[in-house]
Amino acid sequence: GILEKIRLYLIKKLLPHLEDRRKYHQEFASSTSFHGVHNIVRTRSKTRKVLWLLVVAGCLAIVIWQICSRFIYYFSWPTTTTVVVQYVENVKFPAVTFCNLNRFQAHAVSNLRIIFIIWNIVSGVLQKFAVEEKYSQELHDFLLGNQNFSIKEFTRKNGFFLNSSTLLECEFFGKPCYPQDFEHVFTEYGNCFTFNHNDLSARRVSLSGRGLHLLFDVQQEKFTDEPALGYTDAGITFVIHSPKELPRFDGLGLLTPVGMHAQVAIRQLKSIIQEYPWGECKPDIKLQYHKIYSTNGCLQECKARYIQDWCGCLPFVLPGNGTECDLLKFYNCVYPAVYNIEIKGLCTVGTHNSTCPTPCEETDYPTTVTYSRFGGEKAIKYFSTKLKKSPEYIRQNLVRIDIKYHDLSYKITQQQKALTISELLADVGGQLGLFCGASMITIIELLEYILTNFCWMCIFLLLKAPEMPQWNNPSQSQPTHKEKNKGIQEC
Repeated sequence: GILEKIRLYLIKKLLPHLEDRRKYHQEFASSTSFHGVHNIVRTRSKTRKVLWLLVVAGCLAIVIWQICSRFIYYFSWPTTTTVVVQYVENVKFPAVTFCNLNRFQAHAVSNLRIIFIIWNIVSGVLQKFAVEEKYSQELHDFLLGNQNFSIKEFTRKNGFFLNSSTLLECEFFGKPCYPQDFEHVFTEYGNCFTFNHNDLSARRVSLSGRGLHLLFDVQQEKFTDEPALGYTDAGITFVIHSPKELPRFDGLGLLTPVGMHAQVAIRQLKSIIQEYPWGECKPDIKLQYHKIYSTNGCLQECKARYIQDWCGCLPFVLPGNGTECDLLKFYNCVYPAVYNIEIKGLCTVGTHNSTCPTPCEETDYPTTVTYSRFGGEKAIKYFSTKLKKSPEYIRQNLVRIDIKYHDLSYKITQQQKALTISELLADVGGQLGLFCGASMITIIELLEYILTNFCWMCIFLLLKAPEMPQWNNPSQSQPTHKEKNKGIQEC
Protein backbone atom coordinates (compact mmCIF):
# COMPACT_ATOMS: atom_id res chain seq x y z
CA GLY A 1 0.00 0.00 0.00
CA ILE A 2 0.89 3.66 0.14
CA LEU A 3 2.38 3.38 3.64
CA GLU A 4 4.64 0.52 2.54
CA LYS A 5 5.96 2.56 -0.40
CA ILE A 6 6.69 5.47 1.95
CA ARG A 7 8.59 3.12 4.27
CA LEU A 8 10.71 1.71 1.47
CA TYR A 9 11.54 5.21 0.24
CA LEU A 10 12.52 6.36 3.73
CA ILE A 11 14.70 3.28 4.33
CA LYS A 12 16.52 3.60 1.02
CA LYS A 13 16.83 7.39 0.64
CA LEU A 14 16.54 9.30 3.95
CA LEU A 15 17.43 7.07 6.90
CA PRO A 16 21.18 6.36 7.05
CA HIS A 17 22.56 3.15 8.47
CA LEU A 18 23.38 3.01 12.15
CA GLU A 19 27.11 3.14 11.46
CA ASP A 20 26.69 6.25 9.29
CA ARG A 21 24.69 7.96 12.00
CA ARG A 22 27.41 7.23 14.55
CA LYS A 23 30.05 8.68 12.22
CA TYR A 24 27.89 11.81 11.75
CA HIS A 25 27.64 12.35 15.54
CA GLN A 26 31.39 11.85 15.95
CA GLU A 27 32.26 14.17 13.08
CA PHE A 28 29.96 16.87 14.41
CA ALA A 29 31.50 16.64 17.89
CA SER A 30 35.02 16.80 16.42
CA SER A 31 34.45 19.66 13.98
CA THR A 32 31.91 21.94 15.69
CA SER A 33 33.02 25.46 16.58
CA PHE A 34 31.42 25.05 20.01
CA HIS A 35 34.63 25.04 22.04
CA GLY A 36 35.45 22.13 24.35
CA VAL A 37 33.17 19.53 22.79
CA HIS A 38 35.88 18.08 20.52
CA ASN A 39 38.17 17.68 23.55
CA ILE A 40 35.62 15.36 25.14
CA VAL A 41 35.44 13.21 22.01
CA ARG A 42 39.09 13.08 20.97
CA THR A 43 40.86 12.48 24.31
CA ARG A 44 41.36 8.85 25.33
CA SER A 45 41.88 9.49 29.03
CA LYS A 46 38.66 8.99 31.00
CA THR A 47 39.83 11.49 33.61
CA ARG A 48 40.37 14.20 31.01
CA LYS A 49 37.04 13.37 29.43
CA VAL A 50 35.29 13.85 32.74
CA LEU A 51 37.17 17.11 33.41
CA TRP A 52 36.36 18.50 29.97
CA LEU A 53 32.76 17.40 30.34
CA LEU A 54 32.51 19.28 33.65
CA VAL A 55 34.16 22.36 32.11
CA VAL A 56 31.81 22.40 29.12
CA ALA A 57 28.74 21.75 31.29
CA GLY A 58 29.74 24.47 33.75
CA CYS A 59 30.38 27.05 31.01
CA LEU A 60 27.08 26.14 29.34
CA ALA A 61 25.23 26.56 32.65
CA ILE A 62 26.83 29.98 33.19
CA VAL A 63 25.93 31.05 29.64
CA ILE A 64 22.30 29.99 30.08
CA TRP A 65 22.10 31.81 33.42
CA GLN A 66 23.64 35.00 32.01
CA ILE A 67 21.47 34.99 28.88
CA CYS A 68 18.29 34.38 30.89
CA SER A 69 19.18 37.25 33.25
CA ARG A 70 19.74 39.58 30.29
CA PHE A 71 16.38 38.65 28.76
CA ILE A 72 14.63 39.10 32.10
CA TYR A 73 16.26 42.53 32.44
CA TYR A 74 15.28 43.49 28.88
CA PHE A 75 11.63 42.53 29.38
CA SER A 76 11.45 44.62 32.54
CA TRP A 77 11.63 47.57 30.06
CA PRO A 78 14.37 49.52 31.91
CA THR A 79 15.05 53.18 31.11
CA THR A 80 17.69 55.77 31.88
CA THR A 81 17.31 59.55 31.99
CA THR A 82 19.82 61.93 30.49
CA VAL A 83 19.94 65.69 31.07
CA VAL A 84 21.53 67.90 28.40
CA VAL A 85 21.93 71.68 28.62
CA GLN A 86 21.93 73.26 25.16
CA TYR A 87 23.18 76.83 24.73
CA VAL A 88 21.78 78.83 21.80
CA GLU A 89 22.00 82.32 20.33
CA ASN A 90 18.27 82.97 20.68
CA VAL A 91 15.35 81.15 22.19
CA LYS A 92 11.59 81.40 21.74
CA PHE A 93 9.67 83.34 24.33
CA PRO A 94 6.74 81.47 25.91
CA ALA A 95 3.13 82.57 26.16
CA VAL A 96 2.01 84.28 29.38
CA THR A 97 -1.62 84.48 30.49
CA PHE A 98 -2.62 87.18 33.02
CA CYS A 99 -5.77 87.37 35.16
CA ASN A 100 -7.06 89.73 37.81
CA LEU A 101 -7.70 88.04 41.15
CA ASN A 102 -10.82 90.24 41.39
CA ARG A 103 -12.94 88.87 38.60
CA PHE A 104 -16.00 91.12 38.21
CA GLN A 105 -16.78 94.81 38.16
CA ALA A 106 -18.56 95.81 41.36
CA HIS A 107 -21.13 98.10 39.73
CA ALA A 108 -22.38 95.31 37.41
CA VAL A 109 -23.01 92.76 40.15
CA SER A 110 -26.47 93.13 41.62
CA ASN A 111 -26.34 89.87 43.55
CA LEU A 112 -22.64 89.43 44.30
CA ARG A 113 -22.72 86.01 45.95
CA ILE A 114 -24.92 84.38 43.31
CA ILE A 115 -22.78 85.64 40.40
CA PHE A 116 -19.65 84.18 41.98
CA ILE A 117 -21.38 80.87 42.72
CA ILE A 118 -22.66 80.66 39.14
CA TRP A 119 -19.19 81.33 37.76
CA ASN A 120 -17.69 78.74 40.09
CA ILE A 121 -20.21 76.20 38.78
CA VAL A 122 -19.31 77.11 35.21
CA SER A 123 -15.56 76.97 35.81
CA GLY A 124 -15.99 73.76 37.80
CA VAL A 125 -15.36 71.82 34.61
CA LEU A 126 -11.80 73.20 34.77
CA GLN A 127 -11.27 73.18 38.52
CA LYS A 128 -13.39 71.17 40.94
CA PHE A 129 -15.69 73.29 43.09
CA ALA A 130 -18.39 72.29 45.54
CA VAL A 131 -21.48 74.45 46.11
CA GLU A 132 -22.55 74.65 49.73
CA GLU A 133 -26.09 73.53 50.47
CA LYS A 134 -27.00 76.83 52.13
CA TYR A 135 -26.77 78.57 48.74
CA SER A 136 -28.81 76.00 46.81
CA GLN A 137 -32.25 77.54 47.30
CA GLU A 138 -31.05 81.08 46.60
CA LEU A 139 -29.28 79.85 43.47
CA HIS A 140 -32.32 77.89 42.31
CA ASP A 141 -34.60 80.92 42.68
CA PHE A 142 -32.16 83.11 40.72
CA LEU A 143 -31.93 80.61 37.86
CA LEU A 144 -35.73 80.32 37.58
CA GLY A 145 -36.13 84.09 37.50
CA ASN A 146 -33.27 84.72 35.04
CA GLN A 147 -33.53 81.99 32.44
CA ASN A 148 -32.14 84.18 29.67
CA PHE A 149 -29.15 85.24 31.75
CA SER A 150 -25.82 84.40 30.01
CA ILE A 151 -22.88 84.09 32.36
CA LYS A 152 -20.55 84.01 29.33
CA GLU A 153 -21.66 87.37 27.97
CA PHE A 154 -21.91 88.84 31.47
CA THR A 155 -18.33 87.84 32.24
CA ARG A 156 -17.01 89.06 28.91
CA LYS A 157 -18.64 92.49 29.37
CA ASN A 158 -18.34 92.95 33.14
CA GLY A 159 -15.26 90.95 34.01
CA PHE A 160 -11.68 92.15 34.05
CA PHE A 161 -10.70 94.02 30.89
CA LEU A 162 -7.37 95.02 29.40
CA ASN A 163 -6.94 98.52 28.00
CA SER A 164 -4.75 101.56 28.54
CA SER A 165 -6.27 102.14 31.99
CA THR A 166 -5.46 98.65 33.34
CA LEU A 167 -2.25 98.00 31.34
CA LEU A 168 -0.19 101.10 32.09
CA GLU A 169 3.12 99.89 30.62
CA CYS A 170 4.07 97.07 28.30
CA GLU A 171 7.47 96.45 26.78
CA PHE A 172 8.82 93.36 25.07
CA PHE A 173 12.52 93.18 24.34
CA GLY A 174 12.87 96.95 24.27
CA LYS A 175 9.84 97.51 22.03
CA PRO A 176 6.41 98.69 23.21
CA CYS A 177 3.47 96.31 23.23
CA TYR A 178 -0.22 97.10 23.55
CA PRO A 179 -3.49 95.54 24.79
CA GLN A 180 -4.18 94.46 21.21
CA ASP A 181 -1.21 92.08 21.47
CA PHE A 182 -3.09 90.05 24.09
CA GLU A 183 -5.75 87.47 23.28
CA HIS A 184 -8.83 87.01 25.47
CA VAL A 185 -9.37 83.59 27.01
CA PHE A 186 -11.79 82.21 29.62
CA THR A 187 -10.27 80.46 32.65
CA GLU A 188 -11.44 79.77 36.18
CA TYR A 189 -10.52 83.42 36.90
CA GLY A 190 -12.97 84.71 34.29
CA ASN A 191 -11.56 87.04 31.65
CA CYS A 192 -7.84 86.46 31.14
CA PHE A 193 -5.43 87.68 28.50
CA THR A 194 -2.57 85.82 26.82
CA PHE A 195 0.56 87.46 25.45
CA ASN A 196 2.41 85.76 22.56
CA HIS A 197 -0.52 83.44 21.90
CA ASN A 198 0.39 83.13 18.19
CA ASP A 199 4.01 82.07 18.81
CA LEU A 200 5.35 84.74 16.45
CA SER A 201 8.80 83.88 15.14
CA ALA A 202 9.92 87.48 15.67
CA ARG A 203 9.35 87.16 19.40
CA ARG A 204 12.69 85.62 20.27
CA VAL A 205 15.01 86.70 23.03
CA SER A 206 18.63 86.97 21.94
CA LEU A 207 20.01 88.39 25.20
CA SER A 208 19.40 86.97 28.64
CA GLY A 209 18.06 89.42 31.19
CA ARG A 210 15.60 91.06 28.78
CA GLY A 211 12.06 90.01 28.16
CA LEU A 212 8.52 91.14 29.00
CA HIS A 213 7.97 94.13 31.32
CA LEU A 214 4.43 95.00 32.45
CA LEU A 215 2.73 97.42 34.81
CA PHE A 216 -0.90 96.68 35.76
CA ASP A 217 -3.52 98.73 37.57
CA VAL A 218 -5.92 96.24 39.18
CA GLN A 219 -8.43 99.01 40.08
CA GLN A 220 -9.69 97.50 43.31
CA GLU A 221 -12.51 100.00 43.62
CA LYS A 222 -13.95 98.82 40.26
CA PHE A 223 -13.38 95.10 40.61
CA THR A 224 -14.41 92.99 43.53
CA ASP A 225 -14.75 89.40 44.65
CA GLU A 226 -16.54 87.51 47.40
CA PRO A 227 -14.48 87.11 50.62
CA ALA A 228 -17.12 84.76 52.03
CA LEU A 229 -16.24 82.27 49.30
CA GLY A 230 -12.53 82.43 50.05
CA TYR A 231 -11.38 85.11 47.59
CA THR A 232 -9.52 87.55 49.79
CA ASP A 233 -6.47 88.60 47.73
CA ALA A 234 -5.93 91.47 45.31
CA GLY A 235 -3.38 91.40 42.54
CA ILE A 236 -2.46 89.65 39.30
CA THR A 237 -2.10 85.93 38.76
CA PHE A 238 -0.30 84.60 35.70
CA VAL A 239 0.91 81.34 34.21
CA ILE A 240 3.76 80.74 31.76
CA HIS A 241 3.09 78.06 29.16
CA SER A 242 3.81 76.97 25.61
CA PRO A 243 2.13 79.16 22.96
CA LYS A 244 0.52 76.03 21.51
CA GLU A 245 -1.07 74.97 24.81
CA LEU A 246 -3.96 76.32 26.85
CA PRO A 247 -3.18 78.06 30.14
CA ARG A 248 -3.61 75.94 33.23
CA PHE A 249 -3.88 77.76 36.56
CA ASP A 250 -4.76 74.83 38.80
CA GLY A 251 -1.68 74.61 41.01
CA LEU A 252 0.57 76.32 38.42
CA GLY A 253 -0.39 80.00 38.62
CA LEU A 254 2.00 82.59 40.06
CA LEU A 255 0.58 85.39 42.22
CA THR A 256 1.75 88.98 42.48
CA PRO A 257 -0.10 91.06 45.09
CA VAL A 258 -0.71 94.77 44.74
CA GLY A 259 2.13 97.10 45.62
CA MET A 260 4.72 94.48 44.67
CA HIS A 261 7.30 94.08 41.92
CA ALA A 262 7.77 90.47 40.75
CA GLN A 263 10.90 89.52 38.84
CA VAL A 264 10.47 86.15 37.16
CA ALA A 265 13.45 84.26 35.76
CA ILE A 266 12.43 81.38 33.50
CA ARG A 267 14.18 78.43 31.94
CA GLN A 268 13.02 76.21 29.14
CA LEU A 269 12.78 72.52 29.94
CA LYS A 270 11.99 69.96 27.25
CA SER A 271 10.98 66.49 28.40
CA ILE A 272 11.06 63.50 26.06
CA ILE A 273 9.28 60.38 27.31
CA GLN A 274 9.62 56.90 25.83
CA GLU A 275 6.53 55.19 24.50
CA TYR A 276 5.01 52.18 26.22
CA PRO A 277 6.28 49.74 27.54
CA TRP A 278 9.47 51.70 28.35
CA GLY A 279 7.55 54.85 29.23
CA GLU A 280 3.94 55.92 29.62
CA CYS A 281 3.34 57.88 26.42
CA LYS A 282 1.43 56.96 23.26
CA PRO A 283 2.73 58.76 20.16
CA ASP A 284 -0.33 58.03 18.02
CA ILE A 285 -2.81 60.07 20.10
CA LYS A 286 -4.04 63.25 18.39
CA LEU A 287 -6.35 65.96 19.71
CA GLN A 288 -9.18 67.41 17.67
CA TYR A 289 -9.14 71.00 18.88
CA HIS A 290 -5.53 71.49 19.94
CA LYS A 291 -2.39 71.86 17.84
CA ILE A 292 -0.24 69.64 20.02
CA TYR A 293 -1.05 66.91 22.50
CA SER A 294 -1.05 67.75 26.20
CA THR A 295 -2.68 66.08 29.17
CA ASN A 296 -4.61 69.26 30.01
CA GLY A 297 -5.95 69.62 26.46
CA CYS A 298 -6.80 65.92 26.29
CA LEU A 299 -8.60 66.12 29.64
CA GLN A 300 -10.71 69.05 28.46
CA GLU A 301 -11.69 67.28 25.24
CA CYS A 302 -12.55 64.13 27.18
CA LYS A 303 -14.83 66.06 29.55
CA ALA A 304 -16.39 67.88 26.60
CA ARG A 305 -17.31 64.57 24.91
CA TYR A 306 -18.96 63.09 28.00
CA ILE A 307 -20.84 66.27 28.90
CA GLN A 308 -22.10 66.68 25.34
CA ASP A 309 -23.34 63.07 25.32
CA TRP A 310 -25.10 63.37 28.69
CA CYS A 311 -26.45 66.91 28.55
CA GLY A 312 -26.79 67.56 24.82
CA CYS A 313 -24.82 70.78 25.10
CA LEU A 314 -21.25 71.97 25.55
CA PRO A 315 -19.84 74.36 28.20
CA PHE A 316 -18.26 77.41 26.56
CA VAL A 317 -15.07 76.98 28.64
CA LEU A 318 -14.40 73.62 26.94
CA PRO A 319 -13.27 73.13 23.31
CA GLY A 320 -15.78 71.97 20.72
CA ASN A 321 -18.54 73.03 18.35
CA GLY A 322 -21.63 71.88 20.24
CA THR A 323 -24.64 73.88 21.39
CA GLU A 324 -23.74 76.13 24.31
CA CYS A 325 -25.21 75.13 27.68
CA ASP A 326 -27.53 77.57 29.41
CA LEU A 327 -27.48 78.17 33.17
CA LEU A 328 -30.16 75.60 33.98
CA LYS A 329 -28.24 72.95 32.03
CA PHE A 330 -25.06 73.95 33.88
CA TYR A 331 -26.73 73.57 37.26
CA ASN A 332 -28.95 70.55 36.62
CA CYS A 333 -26.75 68.50 34.29
CA VAL A 334 -23.21 69.77 33.68
CA TYR A 335 -22.38 70.28 37.36
CA PRO A 336 -23.45 66.72 38.36
CA ALA A 337 -21.83 65.30 35.21
CA VAL A 338 -18.43 66.72 36.17
CA TYR A 339 -18.63 64.98 39.55
CA ASN A 340 -19.76 61.79 37.87
CA ILE A 341 -16.71 61.93 35.61
CA GLU A 342 -14.47 62.41 38.65
CA ILE A 343 -16.08 59.64 40.72
CA LYS A 344 -16.19 57.04 37.94
CA GLY A 345 -12.74 57.95 36.64
CA LEU A 346 -13.94 58.42 33.07
CA CYS A 347 -11.21 60.92 32.23
CA THR A 348 -7.93 59.87 33.75
CA VAL A 349 -4.37 61.05 33.16
CA GLY A 350 -0.87 59.72 33.69
CA THR A 351 -0.31 56.09 32.72
CA HIS A 352 -0.35 54.58 29.22
CA ASN A 353 -3.74 52.88 29.78
CA SER A 354 -5.44 56.04 31.05
CA THR A 355 -7.63 58.26 28.92
CA CYS A 356 -4.93 60.90 28.63
CA PRO A 357 -1.45 59.40 28.94
CA THR A 358 1.73 61.40 29.38
CA PRO A 359 2.79 63.32 26.25
CA CYS A 360 5.86 61.97 24.47
CA GLU A 361 7.32 65.46 24.33
CA GLU A 362 6.41 68.57 26.27
CA THR A 363 7.93 71.93 27.11
CA ASP A 364 7.75 73.44 30.60
CA TYR A 365 9.05 76.70 31.97
CA PRO A 366 10.38 76.35 35.51
CA THR A 367 10.45 79.75 37.21
CA THR A 368 12.31 81.54 39.96
CA VAL A 369 10.36 84.48 41.39
CA THR A 370 11.70 87.24 43.60
CA TYR A 371 9.58 90.04 45.06
CA SER A 372 10.24 93.59 46.15
CA ARG A 373 7.97 96.41 47.21
CA PHE A 374 6.83 98.42 44.22
CA GLY A 375 8.42 101.85 43.86
CA GLY A 376 10.37 104.10 46.13
CA GLU A 377 9.18 107.48 47.31
CA LYS A 378 10.18 109.21 44.07
CA ALA A 379 8.53 106.50 41.97
CA ILE A 380 5.33 106.76 43.99
CA LYS A 381 5.27 110.53 43.46
CA TYR A 382 6.01 110.09 39.75
CA PHE A 383 3.14 107.63 39.15
CA SER A 384 0.86 109.64 41.44
CA THR A 385 1.42 112.72 39.26
CA LYS A 386 1.25 110.76 35.99
CA LEU A 387 -1.97 108.91 36.83
CA LYS A 388 -3.45 111.72 38.92
CA LYS A 389 -3.96 109.31 41.78
CA SER A 390 -3.01 109.44 45.42
CA PRO A 391 0.17 107.67 46.68
CA GLU A 392 -2.06 105.33 48.66
CA TYR A 393 -3.89 104.36 45.46
CA ILE A 394 -0.57 103.60 43.78
CA ARG A 395 0.44 101.26 46.61
CA GLN A 396 -2.95 99.54 46.68
CA ASN A 397 -3.46 99.00 42.96
CA LEU A 398 -0.27 98.88 40.90
CA VAL A 399 1.54 95.63 40.12
CA ARG A 400 4.82 95.39 38.16
CA ILE A 401 5.88 92.11 36.56
CA ASP A 402 9.15 91.42 34.74
CA ILE A 403 9.57 88.08 32.95
CA LYS A 404 12.91 87.19 31.43
CA TYR A 405 15.10 84.22 30.63
CA HIS A 406 17.69 83.26 33.18
CA ASP A 407 20.15 82.56 30.35
CA LEU A 408 20.06 81.61 26.70
CA SER A 409 19.91 77.88 27.12
CA TYR A 410 17.38 75.13 27.41
CA LYS A 411 17.53 71.85 29.22
CA ILE A 412 16.50 68.57 27.64
CA THR A 413 15.47 65.73 29.91
CA GLN A 414 15.28 62.61 27.79
CA GLN A 415 14.11 59.17 28.80
CA GLN A 416 16.03 56.48 26.93
CA LYS A 417 15.95 52.71 26.70
CA ALA A 418 18.50 51.24 29.07
CA LEU A 419 18.90 48.19 26.84
CA THR A 420 18.13 48.14 23.12
CA ILE A 421 17.78 45.10 20.86
CA SER A 422 21.30 45.56 19.45
CA GLU A 423 22.75 45.85 22.95
CA LEU A 424 20.85 42.73 24.03
CA LEU A 425 22.24 40.77 21.07
CA ALA A 426 25.72 42.10 21.84
CA ASP A 427 25.39 40.95 25.47
CA VAL A 428 24.20 37.50 24.42
CA GLY A 429 26.97 37.18 21.83
CA GLY A 430 29.57 38.33 24.34
CA GLN A 431 28.49 35.72 26.90
CA LEU A 432 28.48 32.95 24.26
CA GLY A 433 31.91 33.97 23.01
CA LEU A 434 33.44 34.36 26.48
CA PHE A 435 32.34 31.05 27.97
CA CYS A 436 31.78 28.79 24.94
CA GLY A 437 33.60 30.45 22.04
CA ALA A 438 30.31 30.30 20.15
CA SER A 439 29.06 32.63 17.44
CA MET A 440 26.08 32.90 15.13
CA ILE A 441 27.70 30.23 12.92
CA THR A 442 27.87 27.93 15.94
CA ILE A 443 24.17 28.42 16.61
CA ILE A 444 23.38 27.55 12.98
CA GLU A 445 25.53 24.42 13.30
CA LEU A 446 23.65 23.35 16.43
CA LEU A 447 20.29 24.05 14.80
CA GLU A 448 21.28 21.98 11.77
CA TYR A 449 22.44 19.13 14.00
CA ILE A 450 19.25 19.20 16.09
CA LEU A 451 17.03 19.42 13.00
CA THR A 452 18.82 16.46 11.34
CA ASN A 453 18.40 14.27 14.40
CA PHE A 454 14.80 15.34 14.71
CA CYS A 455 14.12 14.26 11.12
CA TRP A 456 15.77 10.87 11.76
CA MET A 457 13.63 10.41 14.86
CA CYS A 458 10.47 11.19 12.92
CA ILE A 459 11.45 8.71 10.18
CA PHE A 460 12.17 6.06 12.79
CA LEU A 461 8.73 6.55 14.35
CA LEU A 462 7.07 6.36 10.94
CA LEU A 463 8.82 3.07 10.22
CA LYS A 464 7.38 1.62 13.42
CA ALA A 465 3.83 2.71 12.56
CA PRO A 466 1.27 -0.08 11.97
CA GLU A 467 0.50 -1.15 8.42
CA MET A 468 -2.29 0.64 6.64
CA PRO A 469 -5.34 -1.64 6.22
CA GLN A 470 -6.44 -2.39 2.66
CA TRP A 471 -10.05 -1.34 2.06
CA ASN A 472 -10.97 -3.87 -0.63
CA ASN A 473 -14.02 -6.09 -1.23
CA PRO A 474 -14.16 -9.19 0.99
CA SER A 475 -14.26 -11.55 -2.06
CA GLN A 476 -11.17 -9.88 -3.51
CA SER A 477 -9.30 -9.68 -0.24
CA GLN A 478 -9.59 -13.49 0.52
CA PRO A 479 -7.13 -15.59 -1.62
CA THR A 480 -8.28 -18.78 -3.35
CA HIS A 481 -6.95 -22.27 -2.57
CA LYS A 482 -4.66 -22.26 -5.64
CA GLU A 483 -3.28 -18.82 -4.76
CA LYS A 484 -2.49 -20.08 -1.26
CA ASN A 485 -0.65 -23.14 -2.57
CA LYS A 486 1.21 -20.96 -5.07
CA GLY A 487 2.22 -18.61 -2.32
CA ILE A 488 3.46 -21.59 -0.19
CA GLN A 489 5.48 -22.97 -3.10
CA GLU A 490 6.99 -19.54 -3.73
CA CYS A 491 8.01 -19.30 -0.10
